[in-house]
Amino acid sequence: MKQYKLTNHSQNFLQVNEIEIPSPMDYEVVIKVGAVSLNYRDILITKNISGNETIPLSDGAGTVFRVGKKVSTLKIGDRVAGLFFPDWVGGEVSPLKTRHARGGGTQPGMLSDYVTGHESSFTQLPDHLSLEEGATLPCAGVTAWAALNVGSEIMAGEVVLLQGTGGVSIIALQLAKAKGAQVIITSSQNEKLERAKKLGADRLINYKERPDWEKEVLFMTDGRGVDRVIEVGGGGTLEKSIMATRMGGRISLIGVLTGFDNKINPVPLFQKNQTLHGIYVGSGEMQKKLGQDMEQFKIQPLIDRVFHVEDSLKAYEYLENGKHFGKVVIKFP
Repeated sequence: MKQYKLTNHSQNFLQVNEIEIPSPMDYEVVIKVGAVSLNYRDILITKNISGNETIPLSDGAGTVFRVGKKVSTLKIGDRVAGLFFPDWVGGEVSPLKTRHARGGGTQPGMLSDYVTGHESSFTQLPDHLSLEEGATLPCAGVTAWAALNVGSEIMAGEVVLLQGTGGVSIIALQLAKAKGAQVIITSSQNEKLERAKKLGADRLINYKERPDWEKEVLFMTDGRGVDRVIEVGGGGTLEKSIMATRMGGRISLIGVLTGFDNKINPVPLFQKNQTLHGIYVGSGEMQKKLGQDMEQFKIQPLIDRVFHVEDSLKAYEYLENGKHFGKVVIKFP
């Protein structure tokens, strides 16, 4: 089998190794990987490579190839997706459950012909999804689901503001519309906004043309503000999101695309009695509930482009250039 490891060579940061296909321990399964998908996190990791010991990419799907003697929940041939946090199977989040994240250095990622893990660190895919579609679920899909449901389940008629047209925002758009919500979405490109409209987005804002987009959101909602925001920018956009959200509304912070050095004024947040909820992906239970919702509403994740595993470096470059609409996927033979 081949596995891909990160190196600190800037021009070719993936090193291919060949090893024997592993044998599972009693409660482990071996997965033949069919596809993986990329997230912005994966770009950040390549910028901070200190060695060549990390198998990258948290998100992947495949077929159960071998099972340990005591495995009871999966069988050979089952189609599964791995958990972002292999130890966070369910319940409340804790440091212990989130100490290992796939593809981040402490836990091998999914960019490998075969991966091994405890049976509880994988969930079965909905029947209507391909392996390529299933590979988009563990990080982007679970994050979007958690932002819309954990602590406050989205209701029909609510107005949701989504930032950009990356993987989380597009899956959130699909989930929100399936539940009967209205969606306002932003982008820097009108072409992407039109594509979002075809997926059901109700209102569109080009934030390059309207840098004061929070005022446009208030205008669109008759001065009230949206019920909830999925905040992907972080410090650079959070104050605008606070202004665009109604009194008593909810802001789910899931990303820091604008960087780590921004400061915000917290006063409007408590003056408007809003909830700011940090979302760090989610648990195996959440991944199962996401699958149930996708099965019920027959939602198929939107894949922008699929690369062959031999072109993995091109997939990284494509994602980093921001050309994508939805998810970028790497496919195995």
